[in-house]
Amino acid sequence: MSLPWLFQPLDVGGLRLDNRIVIAPMCQYSAVDGKMTDWHMIHLGHLALSGAALLTIEATAVTPEGRITYGDVGLWNDACEAAMARTLAVVRAHSPMPIALQLSHAGRKASTELPWRGGAQLPPDVAGGWQALAPSAVPFESGEHLPAALDEAGLDRIREAFADAARRAARLGIDAVQIHCAHGYLLHQFLSPLANRRTDRYGGSLANRMRFPLAVFEAVRAAFPAGRPVTVRVSGTDWVEGGWDCAGTVAFAQALEERGCAAIHVSSGGLDPRQQIPTGPSYQVPLARAVKARVKMPVVAVGLITGYEQAEAIVGTGDADLIALARTILYDPRWPWHAAAHLGAQVHAPSQYLRSQPRQFRHLFDLPGSAES
Repeated sequence: MSLPWLFQPLDVGGLRLDNRIVIAPMCQYSAVDGKMTDWHMIHLGHLALSGAALLTIEATAVTPEGRITYGDVGLWNDACEAAMARTLAVVRAHSPMPIALQLSHAGRKASTELPWRGGAQLPPDVAGGWQALAPSAVPFESGEHLPAALDEAGLDRIREAFADAARRAARLGIDAVQIHCAHGYLLHQFLSPLANRRTDRYGGSLANRMRFPLAVFEAVRAAFPAGRPVTVRVSGTDWVEGGWDCAGTVAFAQALEERGCAAIHVSSGGLDPRQQIPTGPSYQVPLARAVKARVKMPVVAVGLITGYEQAEAIVGTGDADLIALARTILYDPRWPWHAAAHLGAQVHAPSQYLRSQPRQFRHLFDLPGSAES
């Protein structure tokens, strides 16, 4: 029997992935001053035993003011780097899974309360809050404290902060870097005409709105080792009339590919509270399909992918090259195991867990060992 599409290996910018299942970055809002804590060790550790091909660390702020909340992970100084190194050392001691890192700046969506405490914006004069930055002085929601519009010097600082974080990631042995250009955060804000009202060379036309995100990509690509991939996550549409759309996403993806982008992860929304998202199984897959039709680099689909046959069909029909799991794998951290069992494939499992292999799936695990004690 031929190997299911979902479990066929793939090379992404020189990084070999054992299958087509990747773990999307998921913010935990559990850092202290940007530093990872024991929670991250537990969270990332158990996901690294899942049998997926790649684990992506949550949105990691390149500057303190680039955090979404005061609980975000950062990589802007030696203390943040040391805390991440401690976490990675433990995870890597027990899992061979490659690890990627998403680099991010929240822009006008920064300085908010933790989600389980309401997630509201925290103004600069409130504990845990600070002055948010943006392409233009346009708030995310009416009534919020206005973000400060970035000048050229501010753009230079942020671009260099992305590059510096990429260099730190390289020192940490991170296998791949993903740049966050989605979900309404800073680089997405530059792309969308709903948030970008600039009249200089960074605003107006599509080429101008892409200019700063592309400059950040170039800086990160130059700072990260040539043999390791740099990828990008985008929102394929704002789901708002007059906003960022699929045509712009395709143009941006093509420009990224020309600059050496190794893969593109297509999500959507997050920029404007007026968004009308037609939520349902695979609802973002058409966006990934549209991008895949126009680029050669691998494309990742994400969003309400929960079924094994559903995931197999997305890859098998060529809608995308990989699928990303977020909430699905939080709910079921062994989803790749179960998908492999259902589709007749194999996954990597730690030796300590080999005996868990069900009798009806005798060839599920790809390590030698007996399912009997």
